[in-house]
Amino acid sequence: MSNPHLPFEAALRHALLSAEWAGLRHSSETTTQRRVRNDRPEQNQSCLEEGAMCEVLVDGHFGYAATADLSLAGLQRAFDRAIATTRATSPHKVHPFTTRQRPQANGEYRSPRQTALDGTSLAEITDCLLAACQAMKLSDLLVNRSASAMLVQTDIHYLSSSGTSTHQHFDLVDITLSATAAAGLESQTRSWSHTGQFGGEVFHQGTLVQRAQQVAQDALALLQADNCPSGRMDLILMPDQMMLQIHESIGHPLELDRILGDERNYAGWSFVKQQDFGTLQYGSKLMNVSFDPTKTSEFASYGFDDGGHRATKELLIEQGVLQRGLGSLESQARSGLPGVANFRSASWNRAPIDRMANINLEPGEATLDELIAQVEHGVLMSTNRSWSIDDYRNKFQFGCEHGRLIEQGKLGKLVRNPNYRGVTVDFWNRLAGVGRDDTVHGTAFCGKGEPSQVIRVGHASPPCLFRDVEVFGGQA
Repeated sequence: MSNPHLPFEAALRHALLSAEWAGLRHSSETTTQRRVRNDRPEQNQSCLEEGAMCEVLVDGHFGYAATADLSLAGLQRAFDRAIATTRATSPHKVHPFTTRQRPQANGEYRSPRQTALDGTSLAEITDCLLAACQAMKLSDLLVNRSASAMLVQTDIHYLSSSGTSTHQHFDLVDITLSATAAAGLESQTRSWSHTGQFGGEVFHQGTLVQRAQQVAQDALALLQADNCPSGRMDLILMPDQMMLQIHESIGHPLELDRILGDERNYAGWSFVKQQDFGTLQYGSKLMNVSFDPTKTSEFASYGFDDGGHRATKELLIEQGVLQRGLGSLESQARSGLPGVANFRSASWNRAPIDRMANINLEPGEATLDELIAQVEHGVLMSTNRSWSIDDYRNKFQFGCEHGRLIEQGKLGKLVRNPNYRGVTVDFWNRLAGVGRDDTVHGTAFCGKGEPSQVIRVGHASPPCLFRDVEVFGGQA
């Protein structure tokens, strides 16, 4: 029987005639999107992307060339381009690299699942979305009802001249339900999402219908609610809002390429300095944050990054003190700082860069009721709807879909348009309570890099209590 990877191996041998090291990452990805709006199917599309990224080390400098031509001749041409451009630019390299930044790795990873994604028919998925959309039709005031699903199946095979051979298969699902209610000049939207590495088992019609009805009921209730009051008060953030708080004020500022200045033209720098590691009291002693691409079913779980570095769980922040950055072996060599296996690419035609993966706030010991009982005057907020943060990932302002006042340790009335603002280190040092039950969330649309890369990330968090935060109402 012929070896299906023979063209890849032959292409690597060709590259080694001129390069010190060579790697090849073959990626095949199928994306299917379905959306129903106001009881009518609106989106029904599938696409396949396949190609290979050819990488070389020449004169201590890494370089790349991508190709969709997977024949031996096509791969050889891509390697020749990578070698020529890398040799031309190596006199201007920012750091001399070696094969230590591309360790040998062997193994496989597969998303956990009960049912294969391709074992669930697209008709069944559309029927689930239609049922969810119809379940939201509780009032004529609900002017927009939608249910959508994105299914992604990805295969990545990575080979290198140092003996690396890894194969990873990902089954990814993103389901979103949304309802908008309007009366006069006022409109309110409520949404729910379920994002992670799953199989067809997540398309359970009864569960989605129940969620959809709650979403619609919440949107209608928000129309009648008062605006959130303004002032300094305690704040409890639910896991679906903690996702964004973690993402923007921990994930992005800890990416080492930002700290080194690589992203300043496009996505900005970071307020974090290299000398802050090991000393900066990023948050209160209740704050423990991990990089964990091993967490079951989370959106950015994997076995190896795109440089062949085996993925392991690492604490980034321990008892509030900054310990480790989100930096690949390349960034670690440049900065002298500890990092993680987060050298990630968004597609076959993008070179890997430092990207957050699963960034999680480790659970504490309190129940949600116990967190609420600690609040004399405050608000509980859920589900992000607006965000703004400066290009140093320092000053921020976030708005949520749903708020509940808390008075004397008890949940009170519903409020709409709740917002809060803060400064990253000051805000996290106000962390006064961490729930014991975490929930996994994620997003498929984290943008970064030139050329642009939109990648998937995951965040797990329990509800959290913050003291004396600036809260305000009105339109976010």
